[in-house]
Amino acid sequence: MRNGGPTIVDVARAAGVSKSLVSLAIRDDPGVSAATRSRILEIADSIGYRSNHWARSLVAGRTNLVGVLLNELANPHNTDVVEAVEDAAQQHDLGVVIGHGRRDPAQLKLKLEEMMRLGLDGFVVVSAHVPVEALVTAARQAPVVVVANPYQLPDGVSQVRNDDSDGARQAVEHLLSQGHQHIGFLAGTQSRTTREREEAFRVVMEEHGLASVVSDTGRFAKDISAVFASNDRAAARLLGIASDQGRRVPEDLAIVGYDDTELARLLRPRLTTVSQPRAEMGRTAMEILLSGSTERVVLKPSLVVRESS
Repeated sequence: MRNGGPTIVDVARAAGVSKSLVSLAIRDDPGVSAATRSRILEIADSIGYRSNHWARSLVAGRTNLVGVLLNELANPHNTDVVEAVEDAAQQHDLGVVIGHGRRDPAQLKLKLEEMMRLGLDGFVVVSAHVPVEALVTAARQAPVVVVANPYQLPDGVSQVRNDDSDGARQAVEHLLSQGHQHIGFLAGTQSRTTREREEAFRVVMEEHGLASVVSDTGRFAKDISAVFASNDRAAARLLGIASDQGRRVPEDLAIVGYDDTELARLLRPRLTTVSQPRAEMGRTAMEILLSGSTERVVLKPSLVVRESS
């Protein structure tokens, strides 16, 4: 045996069979009897042989691995989607390779290119910030599903997202139903997702004949009695600002977030928020990936009312 560990040749020698028969047994070829395959695998295990995944993938023409590219690891929304993708992939005997871009389009592009060099069988992109040309290139190699709402999505790339406008409408109408009229919107990012939520906020306020107040900082005038934040992280930041100002939540300031991540349940008071169906989004992304088709799916969010409003 060589320093790199036992090889298929060593297994064949120990079993007293040909190298090709060992290869067929390892690949579970139907031409190998169950008894012969079992004996070969037992001998392979006894001498410490481990099958070379990448060598087998070259022969089979596929890796049985899916790449999942995240915008960032710190965002619990992203990690919740990944868990659902992993669960769905496992049901189909597929592995998952994870990369993240640290909120940097250039880094996201680099990570996607690294995954492409691995020859993965498909890509789930949980980010709205991957450059379009990188998505186009990846889609030429394998199916791509974006679980986000980017400003531009090329032909041939699938998408799963929640209905941001509907979710925002639910949030604002909830605050209106609580008697609030001076409502602000906290824009946590400059993404298309935030812009769509902001636009829906403005539309609902206009429908009720009320003024729209928008802030990027979370510093609202004292007459603002409620705020709809574009995501849970922005809502958490606003809770801190309110505490620093001596404002009680929800008595002095009602707050509604968006995403319903674990953060919403850990905060005190617990956060009212719009729940994206993240598990369903992850599962749907895998279903589209496995189908090989190009689809654009929009899922409906739901409001979860807690103590912050």
